[in-house]
Amino acid sequence: MLSKNPVPGPKARALLARDNEVISPSYPRDYPFVMSHGSGSEVWDVDGYRYIDCVAGIAVCSTGHSHPDVVRAIREQAGKFLHISSDYYHETMVRLAEKLDEIAPFSEDAIVFFTNSGTESIEAALKLARHHTKRQYLVGFYGGFHGRSYGSVSMTASKAIQHRGFAPLLSGVTHVPYADPYRPCLAISPGSGDYGDACVDYLEQVVFKYDVPVDEVAAILVEAVQGEGGYVVPPPNFLPRLRKLCDTHGIMLIVDEVQSGVGRTGKWWAVQHFGVEPDVVCCAKGIASGVPLGAMIARKSVVSWGPGAHGNTYGGNPLACAAALETLRLIEDGYMENARTVGAHMLEKLRAMTDRHPHIGQARGLGLMIGVDMVKDKATREPAHELMEAVLKGAYERGLLLLGCGASVMRFAPPLNITADLADEALAMFDDAVGEAEADIGGV
Repeated sequence: MLSKNPVPGPKARALLARDNEVISPSYPRDYPFVMSHGSGSEVWDVDGYRYIDCVAGIAVCSTGHSHPDVVRAIREQAGKFLHISSDYYHETMVRLAEKLDEIAPFSEDAIVFFTNSGTESIEAALKLARHHTKRQYLVGFYGGFHGRSYGSVSMTASKAIQHRGFAPLLSGVTHVPYADPYRPCLAISPGSGDYGDACVDYLEQVVFKYDVPVDEVAAILVEAVQGEGGYVVPPPNFLPRLRKLCDTHGIMLIVDEVQSGVGRTGKWWAVQHFGVEPDVVCCAKGIASGVPLGAMIARKSVVSWGPGAHGNTYGGNPLACAAALETLRLIEDGYMENARTVGAHMLEKLRAMTDRHPHIGQARGLGLMIGVDMVKDKATREPAHELMEAVLKGAYERGLLLLGCGASVMRFAPPLNITADLADEALAMFDDAVGEAEADIGGV
């Protein structure tokens, strides 16, 4: 068994006590890690303990911690001006929009609306969809997470607690099953294709027949790979069928790439793995290496609103735009390829662990967006939440930062420039933590 750190240390405990007095208890803290500094895929806490970061600030620090090129770009911009507001113009904002137009996951010219977060990008897309189509209904998916502001949390359906105490939410929102082939909740008819077909068939043949008039649906909002819902990779037919459905009925297809986009899956956008062009893609997280920034990137033909219809104060902030331009350069110049190769290496090793560990049900993912499903029994696939919590704690004590998602899924989302050696070290810690947790909890 690998050695474990006596965490949290004294400095961390002191800061945790101070935090408890002044910070909102609504933040879902997973374990008492108190960061001091970081470099690349490694971080250190205030007591000097070193960790391998396989979370990257929830898929945010795409170029690692404090990448010198990103830091330099921020410093150079800070020496010029920090803020001007979107009432005026600056070249860095235009250059970034031009780059996003270049890499947008559709062939049509793109128009960009800058935000400060994924939540705001989703809000912009929902408003645009209703404005452009003059329709009111919106369709989302169970397991989906899109943010916590009123519009975005109304589309969110990953945990009931995210809705508790906040009703009534946005009207006109309907949720349907996501194409999760590992835990399907719909029957698959003989000859109907994969589980993606079953989910779209349900939407067409049940929801649009009995519940929501299809000609009043403004948009379908979907994650190309579900994030908080459990790092779920849908089967091949799902997104193409959604695209065809939207085309048939004049519905906008909005793809949430807040967690899966900007090179994380080995392509600029996860939706590109399925050969689908959305009408709108929403991004944030990894776009600026940790500086708050998001974007709604839409086909030019659907951006039918004019001045005053939507806006913000900090969108397109010059510091964030400078960080994003450098981030995108680094990803394009090698980190996206690294995500493909190191991600495939990690997934192969994690899948090999399923043979050794009775409670690892499945390892799945694209690039460096990998989920490991912890189960009570491989036959029933019943989630093992208690085991997941024990593995999280054991990994943390060994020097590995992970987060859970879904019912009992461990997520691996390290910086896109993580080395194979560091990845192997992280996987050894994870393997050890799983073995200890299985021994301690037994049959779960």
